[in-house]
Amino acid sequence: MDKFYHSVRLDPELCMGCINCIKRCPTEAIRVRNGKASINAKFCIDCGECIRVCPHHAKHATYDKIEVMKQYEYTVALPAPSLYAQFNNLDDVNIVLNALLMMGFDDVFEVSAAAELVSEATRAYISEHPDQLPMISTACPSVVRLIRVRFPNLIPHLLPLNPPIEVAAIMAVEKAMKKTGLPREKIGIIFISPCPSKVTYIKSPLGTEKSEVDRVLAIKEVYPQLLSYMKGVGPDAAEIVTSGKIGISWGRSGGEASGLFTENYLAADGIENVIRVLEDLEDQKFSNLSFVELNACNGGCVGGVLTVENPYVAEVKLKRLRKYMPVARSHMEGDVEEFVKWTTGVQYEPVFNLGNNMMESFSRLNQVERLCKKLPGLDCGSCGAPTCKALAEDIVRGEASETDCVYYLRENLHKLSEEVSILADDLAEGDRGGQETLRILKEYIQRISDEMSVLDQGDKNESD
Repeated sequence: MDKFYHSVRLDPELCMGCINCIKRCPTEAIRVRNGKASINAKFCIDCGECIRVCPHHAKHATYDKIEVMKQYEYTVALPAPSLYAQFNNLDDVNIVLNALLMMGFDDVFEVSAAAELVSEATRAYISEHPDQLPMISTACPSVVRLIRVRFPNLIPHLLPLNPPIEVAAIMAVEKAMKKTGLPREKIGIIFISPCPSKVTYIKSPLGTEKSEVDRVLAIKEVYPQLLSYMKGVGPDAAEIVTSGKIGISWGRSGGEASGLFTENYLAADGIENVIRVLEDLEDQKFSNLSFVELNACNGGCVGGVLTVENPYVAEVKLKRLRKYMPVARSHMEGDVEEFVKWTTGVQYEPVFNLGNNMMESFSRLNQVERLCKKLPGLDCGSCGAPTCKALAEDIVRGEASETDCVYYLRENLHKLSEEVSILADDLAEGDRGGQETLRILKEYIQRISDEMSVLDQGDKNESD
């Protein structure tokens, strides 16, 4: 698998070259060069923050169309818990599940049911490995990727369990093959996702060599059709639901941690808050923590960019929906425990290193520090990089130049203008016959003055 596969893409035709995305990207993966943004695949973690903030809709997520259901003889829908939070006045999950069957799926396997199994396995793992505490949830692919490239010291604390989406897919495949007798390639396991990072996980999984999920649909694409089918579900709908409070709660921030029956946990959502927590974890600022739940999206999975409902409204809906549910409906039985465990480890990817070895990295780091002293330190983003330090690193890598900084350029234009003026005066005094050369120099001086006036007017407008 390509370890740098990405589901967040950029449409150059729609990009207007604004700097909204570069200021919000948590890993500084975006640059604006020649009036267009570009995404550095090695740095991107597919959190979808750029999709959320782009005013021109130039960033988008890749996912499958509903028509992919026709490619398989037997299809199984894997609805994420956050799907249930998109509908008003929903008081019975069975309505959604039956509507999925009416929509054309042959079977449904709730990801929330698999989440209850992962919660049970997590409780057991924490009690059996007190030396690894605190354990960090691996349910959010963006967070795992962030740790993989930026926080290598925290990799040993990653919970080595498959996310609910993978556990649900493995169990759904086994169930479908037993029920139908069809070969694996004729069965389609289709996840209904709230975010692009799940698409990336399926194409390039972490903790397992290959995902059992075949296709991914976006909640926002399924929602309109599903809503119409839900209206046709009668009062005698089949009882399909296999999850309870614990599983449904995974759709919101703090839901996973609440299923561990411990108060020694921390739950944070929103990528900026996640980074702050990871930095504090690396600095060992926390004590007596058993578990850390981190979600890249605000509010948890209900805040994914492929959803339709406001994340905070959706969070309230989930709380109301789970109110009269049993604590859990799914439990570890048989060989299920083997489905939950990671089969491969997660390796550190030093994508942010400035050099190919330690000596080269130290040398380039010194260059970056010297450049930072020359640059204004305003972090304005006008150069196309999010910060002055990021620009300095780009310069050291050979991907930018000092003149990309408009303040540095203006300062040098002033100096050049003064030097040319002095040269023109000397020429006028020393060579009365060089009138043509003098005329050219004066025109050059005028052009420099005009450029500086434009820069100065831009500063004046900003201050106004």
